[in-house]
Amino acid sequence: MMDDVIPVWRKSTKSGSESCVEVAVSAPESVLIRDSKNPHGAVLTFDVVVFRQFIDFVKESSR
Repeated sequence: MMDDVIPVWRKSTKSGSESCVEVAVSAPESVLIRDSKNPHGAVLTFDVVVFRQFIDFVKESSR
């Protein structure tokens, strides 16, 4: 993640009130994930293509 870019975080629409995951796009090629209960904690960074494949897999598996 670039130091001069401040990501805009949004809560996942599937998160519950106690278990919130937040997502941000840091650049056209990266997706960031963090725990909303610990916003200054660890941030996971994924390639946008890999993240899209993960989301598609989860959607397909939940059918």
